[in-house]
Amino acid sequence: MRIMGLDYGSKTVGVAISDELLLIAQGIETIVRAQENKLRQTLARIKVLCEEYGVEEIVLGFPKNMNNTVGDRAEKSLEFAEMLKKRTGLPVVMWDERLTTVEANRTLMENGVRREHRKEYIDKIAAIFILQGYLDRRNIKE
Repeated sequence: MRIMGLDYGSKTVGVAISDELLLIAQGIETIVRAQENKLRQTLARIKVLCEEYGVEEIVLGFPKNMNNTVGDRAEKSLEFAEMLKKRTGLPVVMWDERLTTVEANRTLMENGVRREHRKEYIDKIAAIFILQGYLDRRNIKE
């Protein structure tokens, strides 16, 4: 069994996958689309990845506002979660992703990735942070 982590953005989706022991998250790709509302190919790619890696659960970043309210971006994530459930047939867990992009950006800066190259990695790194946070919490409970 593996778990997939997703960082859903307006034009990209960062994708991470757990190892089979559910201990470590690893980034695998960033799915890019031309327009925000064009999700058919994005959903199809996620389904293919789920089948390829034997994913049994999806963790989707839930971008709440800093005051814990649900804004426009979080509403879009909830809608995307429903599409994922229908397309993949898998359970989707919403995971608070506040500051994961900031943390991902900081990590890239600390590792010397130039600003013009950070966009290539930022969503995949954010997906790793989302999934790793979920895995860590899950493993503490068990």
